Formats: sequence, C-alpha cells, structure tokens
Amino acid sequence: MTIYALSTGPGVSGIAIIRVSGEDTSKVIKSLTGGQLPKARIATLCKIHNINTSELIDEGIILWFPGPQSYTGEDMAEIHIHGGKAVILAVQNEIAKVENCRLAGPGEFTKLAFQNGKINLLKAESIADLISAETEIQRSQAIKIMKGKSSDKFNEIREKLLKLLSFVEAKIDFPDEDLPKKNLERIKKDSLDVINEIHKILNDQKVGEIIREGFKIAIVGPTNAGKSSLLNNLSNREVAIVSEIAGTTRDVVETHLNIDGYPVIISDTAGIRDSKDEIEKKGIKLSLKRAENADLKLVVVDAKSIDFSPFLNDLLKGNAILVVNKSDLIRNKLDQDVSKFDHVLISLKKNLNIDKLIFKIKNNLKNKFISEEDTLITRERHRQHLVQCVEHLKNFLDKNDKKDFDKAAEDLRLATRHLGMIVGKVDVEEILGSIFNDFCIGK
Repeated sequence: MTIYALSTGPGVSGIAIIRVSGEDTSKVIKSLTGGQLPKARIATLCKIHNINTSELIDEGIILWFPGPQSYTGEDMAEIHIHGGKAVILAVQNEIAKVENCRLAGPGEFTKLAFQNGKINLLKAESIADLISAETEIQRSQAIKIMKGKSSDKFNEIREKLLKLLSFVEAKIDFPDEDLPKKNLERIKKDSLDVINEIHKILNDQKVGEIIREGFKIAIVGPTNAGKSSLLNNLSNREVAIVSEIAGTTRDVVETHLNIDGYPVIISDTAGIRDSKDEIEKKGIKLSLKRAENADLKLVVVDAKSIDFSPFLNDLLKGNAILVVNKSDLIRNKLDQDVSKFDHVLISLKKNLNIDKLIFKIKNNLKNKFISEEDTLITRERHRQHLVQCVEHLKNFLDKNDKKDFDKAAEDLRLATRHLGMIVGKVDVEEILGSIFNDFCIGK
C-alpha cells in the first residue's frame, strides 16, 4: 500500500508539500506529470495534471527518493505545490485515483522509517518532540535525543546484560562444567554495576519529562486572594474570570507560557475554604490534587487576612512560594510567621513587585533544570522499562546466588528485553500505536 499526506501545516501558505511513500510512488509521479521520473534527489520543476483529462492543476517541484535511500526506506516523493486549499485538494484527489493509494495516518511515515530500520524508537519519539517543541530548551533536548546519546547509553547497558546472559546460558548448557570463579564474580559485579547505573539514570528529578511536558505551576490559596488576577497578569491576557464574589473559580484554568525559554503550564485553581456547595467542593478537591502534583506552588494570600491554618502550612511545604497580595493595603506590620517562608509581597492592583515574583519563579526553573548529567529519560515509558529492568536484575541476582540458573536466566532475559523495548530492539507492536498516534499527519 502507498500512502500520501500533506506534510506542511493546514491553511493558506506560499508553498505546501505533499509526501508520498510506497511501492507505487513512481506510478503516482508518472500519472501526475504524464512523463518520466525526475532524477533521484534533484529538485525538478514539473507540470502537475489531472490524471483523466490532462488539465493543468499546478506547476511545482518534485523530489524523488528511490528506496531504500529515503526517509521511510521505501520509494518516496515530495510534491511541492502552491499552498492554496483548492490546489492541495485537487492534487490529493488525483493521487487518491491511483490504485493502492490511501491517505496516511498520524505518524505513519515515521512509523515506516522505524519498521524499515532507518531510525530507532527513541529517535522516532525525538522527531515528534522536535515538531511540537515550543521553547528553546525543548528543541535542544529533542535534538540531543535525536543525535543518539540516549540510544547509545541504553544499548551499551543492554550489551552488558547480553554478555552476562551468555555466561549464565553457558552454565545451563554445560551443567557438569564449573564456570571459572572470575566469571562468577564478574556476573555479580557487572549486574550490581548495571543496577547502580540505572538507579543513577532514574535519579534525574524527572527533568526530561518536565522539559518535554512543561514545568507545572499551581496557583493555590484561599478565596478572593487574587489567584485569577495573578494568572492573567503572568499570561498578559484575560485567561480567567476575575470577580469580587468568592468562589468564582470552580474548575482548574490552565495556560501554557514560555518563561525565559522554559516551558511552563500554569494553573489557576478554586479558592480553598469550607463550603457546602457540592460543585465548589469538587473544585477545591481538584485544587488540592493539582497542588500535590505541581512542580511549584504559588500560594496566594490576602495581606489583610493571612491565616496560617493547618491547610495553608501544608500547602507551603515542599516547593512553594508564599505570594502576599494586596500589599498596598497594609497599614500594620505583617504577621511575623510570613518571614519563615520563601515569600514576596505584591500588589496586582498597583502592579507592585510582580517583577520580583517572576524573578523568583525564573530562579526556581533554572535550579530545576540545571544538571551536570545529560538527560536520558524524556517519557514515562522509558522510566517504567528501566524500573522493570532493575526489578528483574534483582530477582536474577537472588536466583543466581541460589544456583537456580534456569530461572535466573529468564529474569536476565526479561531485564534485557525491557532495555530493548526503550530503543525498539524487540517486538514492540503493542506500544507503537500509542507512540505514533501523537504525531501530526504527514510525518
């Protein structure tokens, strides 16, 4: 089957690119141009016609990539045409007339590249991350993964385990022969080394996932403290409804920001108070959950009525900044308990000290993302496979010490398999759908 799709963004543009891949790609090009194939990998100006009537549709550039020297590993072409909606639709309609041609699904071109051995699974994921990158740090991380540093590391660890497996299988195949003592010692030492190495990789504060998904900031606190106003101020637009009526915000209002190149997801939450309203209760429950899962909490309170109740003290535990709003209305000294916490006095109404708050947020972001080690994990999938790998290695060591070599070897195989699933070295059909469905159509 030959697939095709618009690979550039939808809407009117100067140029649009339609990508075609599959065994009938050459047939598609010949049908559209009524002539010979262009020279391989040379941009060629061609007239593109209606297949049945030979009516001219457009004039554009065609790039022909014979397989396997192409992105997908199959015969492939890119048709560069003018980006008007009618032109794009007309060309796609003509391609659809060619037998065995169909519209591609999300990420199908990259999926073919993976299945045909052109890229591994980590590189495929990094391509998707590069396309969706909104900040410099996201782009930089995607490029690093694309260059293969993570793949090399995971493959290196996997090779170590395969060598250990060969020693254990030798013992199983030749039970009457004793393994050299140095080999037995090496099995244990290398297994422990791999476990420590994986633990070091896992102990990364989830920086890779945070960069990819966004640093989560939750604005929490009691009602009427100015949480929604703070969200609007930081976003420079009206994201949340602001009202003097307590309990206006009942659901989580979320927006994405770029703060000094760092991706941030900032959430305004329902004011926390005792309430009999069932809907407001659910909103408060969501607020507490969002605060629990946040990378940073901005706990906003009213300077005139700071109540350090148990719930407020709980919110200020961990990574939190106490934001004392309405500081312009203070006539007396602030509660001395404020100084115990990382805090900043602001006035959203008078626009006072907002820059100081942003400075604190930026410092928090920078401290989170500063790391001496390269980030290797960018998705929860990677993390779970590494965790499972360590569990099987621990089981392997236990069974190996008991000289239960058959069962020990199986645990070692499973550990190796989990590492292989990260880069796609084993049958991973069950996870391909979830990965490539995140891609845009045409990639």
